Amino acid sequence: MKAKTTLLAFLLTAPLALLARADVAGNAVPGAPTADQGTAAQMVYGWLSDSRYAYRPRALDDVLSADMYTRYLESLDGGKQFLTAQDVARFDRYKTSLDDAIKQGELEPAFAIFAVYKQRVEERVAHARALLKQDIFDFAGNDEFQYDREDVPWAADTAALDVLWRQSVRNDWLRLKLAGKQPEDIRKTLDKRYANLAKSIGELKGEDVFQTFVNSYANAIDPHTDYFTPRSADNFNMTMSLSLEGIGAVLQKQDDVVAIREVVPGGPASVSGKVKPGDRVVAVGQGERGAMEDVIGWRIDDVVAKIRGAKGTQVRLDVIAAEAGLDSVPSRVVLTRDRIRLEDQAAKAKTINIPAAAGMPAKRIGVIELPGFYQDFEARRQNKEDYASATRDVAKLLTQLRADNVDGVVLDLRNNGGGSLNEAIELTGLFIDRGPVVQVRETGGRVIVNEDEDRGIAWEGPLAVLINRGSASASEIFAGAIQDYGRGLVIGETTFGKGTVQNLVDLDRWPANETARYGQIKLTIAQFFRVSGGSTQNKGVVPDLSFPVSVDASEYGESTYDNALPWTKIAAVPHTRYGNFAPLLPQLEKLHESRIASDREFQWWSQDVAQFREERAKKAISLNEGERRAEREREDTKRKTRQEERKALGLALDPLADDGADDGLAATERDIARDAEREKLAEDRPDPLLRESAAILADAVRLLNDDGVLSAQVLPTANQPGHWAD
Repeated sequence: MKAKTTLLAFLLTAPLALLARADVAGNAVPGAPTADQGTAAQMVYGWLSDSRYAYRPRALDDVLSADMYTRYLESLDGGKQFLTAQDVARFDRYKTSLDDAIKQGELEPAFAIFAVYKQRVEERVAHARALLKQDIFDFAGNDEFQYDREDVPWAADTAALDVLWRQSVRNDWLRLKLAGKQPEDIRKTLDKRYANLAKSIGELKGEDVFQTFVNSYANAIDPHTDYFTPRSADNFNMTMSLSLEGIGAVLQKQDDVVAIREVVPGGPASVSGKVKPGDRVVAVGQGERGAMEDVIGWRIDDVVAKIRGAKGTQVRLDVIAAEAGLDSVPSRVVLTRDRIRLEDQAAKAKTINIPAAAGMPAKRIGVIELPGFYQDFEARRQNKEDYASATRDVAKLLTQLRADNVDGVVLDLRNNGGGSLNEAIELTGLFIDRGPVVQVRETGGRVIVNEDEDRGIAWEGPLAVLINRGSASASEIFAGAIQDYGRGLVIGETTFGKGTVQNLVDLDRWPANETARYGQIKLTIAQFFRVSGGSTQNKGVVPDLSFPVSVDASEYGESTYDNALPWTKIAAVPHTRYGNFAPLLPQLEKLHESRIASDREFQWWSQDVAQFREERAKKAISLNEGERRAEREREDTKRKTRQEERKALGLALDPLADDGADDGLAATERDIARDAEREKLAEDRPDPLLRESAAILADAVRLLNDDGVLSAQVLPTANQPGHWAD
C-alpha cells in the first residue's frame, strides 16, 4: 500500500511521527477518547456510508476494518522502525473490530494501539541514545542503511530493531561527520534530536490520535476523503482562503521555543519593526491587561492559537532576540492584529526575454506562477470586494502583462495541487469565450456540465500551460480544458491523475454548536471529466510536448493508491476548437531538441533527474566513509564546476551553489534566520524548464506568424477570440 501524499490536499493528515510537536509541559496524552470524539466518529460514519453523499461509499464491515487496521499501523509507523511483528500479532485482535469502534463511538482500540506505539518510541529512543555512548562509529566496512522500508516485513523482535537502529544512528552520525562536525558536537546534536522525538510523541494530544485513527477509515474509502479536527479544519480553510487574522509572522518550533521564521511584509509584525527572523517568543498576553502566559515548551499550534485573533484586537509578546541567550531579559512587543494576506502563496508574474535565433525575432514571454486554486469562500459569500481569488489575481496579472506588450503567456502550474473547482472553471474563462469547462458526475450518476458563462477573454494571445507530476485536480481541469479547446500548448510531464471532487462538511453545523466540537470531513462527492469525455483519473493530462520524467507514475501519483477510482470515460460535450496544434508539434519538437542540445542548464537538470532516479531505486545508502566522502566530493566538484561554467557562458548564477552540501541537520536544528534566507534564495535558482517552455511558446508564435499555410492549419479560427496572430 502506497503512502498517502501530502501534495494533493492542502493540509492532509500526516503520520503521527511527523505530526509530533511539543505540547504544554506536563500535558500527557489522554488515555481514553472523549465523548465528543465518539460522537464525531459516528457522524463521520453516517456521511461516508451513505450513498446519497459519498461518491463511492463502502460498507463499514470486517473487510473494511482490516483495511483500516493496516492503514492505522502505517500512519503510526510507516517506516516500521518502532513496532515489531510480535506487537502487530497482539494488535491483530482488533483487526475486525475497528468497524464497531467507529459505529459505536467506542474508540479505545485506537488509543490502546497508540499507547503501545508510544511506549515503543520511548524504548527505541532510549536505545538510540545509549548507542551514542558506544564505540560503533567506525565506517570502514561495507555496511548499508536501508532507509526505504515500505515493503519490508515488520521486524521479528527487538533484536531485529536493534540492528536497524544501529545502522540508522550510524548514518546520522556519518552525515554530521562528513559535514565537518566534531564527535562531541555530533553526540550532543543527536542526543537532543532523539530526546526531542520521544518528547514530541509523548506530548501528543488525544485529538491527534483520534484524527489519525478516523483518517484510517476516511482514507480507506478513497485517497482524498479526510477528517479534520476543529483546529485542523481552521488551518485547512485558512490555506484555501490565503488569509488569516493575526500578526503576520511565520512561526517555527526549535527545541522548546517557538521562533519567528519569517515576517510577512505589510503585516503588524513587519510594520512594528520590533521583531525579526530568529527571535524567540517566550510569553503571550491578550489585550492590554491579559496575563502573560509562559509558552516555552508548548506545541507550536497552541502558541499560534494564542497569537492569532480577531482583527483590531491586541496581543502582547515577550520576545528574546535571535542573537541573545535564552536566559536574557525579553522585550515586550504590543501588536494590533490585522487581516493578513498570504502573498507568498498567491499568483505572481514575471517576464522572460527570448533572444532572436536563426533569423527569427526576439520575443518577450510573460510567466504567471500559480501555486494553488485558492478562494476565500466565506469572504466571497459575504460579498466582500477584496476576497482572495486565484482567478481575480491572474486577471490582474494578465492586464499587467498586456500593458508590458508580451508576445505570449506561460501559466506555470507545476506542483499546483489544486483547490477550488469554481476557480478552475473561472480561470479557464479568462482564456475562452464562454462554453463548457468540465463535466461533473455526481453520486447517483447525474452528469452536470459546468460552464464559463461570461463573455469576453482576458488574454486572447498565445498561451502555454506548464505542468508536472505534482499538478493535480483543479490544475488538471484547467490544463485539460485548454488542451481540449486547442486554446494553448500544454508542456511538461503527465499530471498526477486526480479526477475526483471533494466537498467540506462541517459536523458542527447541525448541532449548531457555539464552539466547534466535532470537526469537518472532506468528502468525495463526484468525479470530473474533460469536455472531450475522458477522465483525468489515474491517467492525468498528457502534455503536447514532454520533458523528461522526473517522477515515475509507479512512484508518485493517483495510480500509486491501491483504492483509487479507475479511469473511465463519458460522452463528450460540444465545445469550440480554437486550434489544432498537431501539425505544429513536429517542428516545435525539432526546435526544442536542437536548443536543449546546447542548453547547459537543461542538460544539468536532465542529468540530475537521471541521478535522482538511479539513487532512489537503491533504497539503501552505504555506511562506508570513504565511499560517502568521495560521493560528497563529487557533488561539491559538480556544483563548483557548473558555477564556473555559468560564469564563462554568461548564465545566471546559482545563489546556492556554495551552500548545497548536506549539513546533516534536521530542519529544527538549523539557524532559523539563515535557513529562511536560504529558502528565499532558492526561488532565484535557474529554472531551465520554465525558460524552455517560454522558448517553445516563442517558437510557436514565430512559426505561425511566418507560415500562413501552417497557421491556417493550426488556427483555423484565427479571426475569432483566442487567435495568436500579431
